[in-house]
Amino acid sequence: SYKRLVPGYEAPTYMVWSTSNRSTLVRIPASRGKGTRVELRSADPSCNPYLEMALCLAAGLDGIEKGLKPAPSYDNNVYELNEEELKQQGIECLPASLEEAIIAAEADPFIKETVGNHVFKNYIDGKRAEWNSYRTYVSQWEIDRYMINY
Repeated sequence: SYKRLVPGYEAPTYMVWSTSNRSTLVRIPASRGKGTRVELRSADPSCNPYLEMALCLAAGLDGIEKGLKPAPSYDNNVYELNEEELKQQGIECLPASLEEAIIAAEADPFIKETVGNHVFKNYIDGKRAEWNSYRTYVSQWEIDRYMINY
């Protein structure tokens, strides 16, 4: 799933939103009255839809209760920005690996508060085991690539 999070491809990698830019993480197409919708474009079929929906709804409600205002809509091509421009504009990148996502989740008390200690601990433990299994697996690509070259 994280292999698709590469700048310049279809999946969004930067945390920005827009009403018209289809490359953003969140897109809210122009007002359509009751047909207005929010598109969250980071998830793919391998995510847990229950946790995703719970966290999205809780984050939205938290923002409403705290009167938070979103950053301005980003309508330009974010992939044309260099690292310095991204930093200057305060644009952050999504985690590029499961390990980065685990670290980010553990550092975010909102997630633990939303799903509860039991679910959080078990989910993180499971994802850490998944990451450890993945990172120690030697793929055929690696064998073909490195055994021939070295």
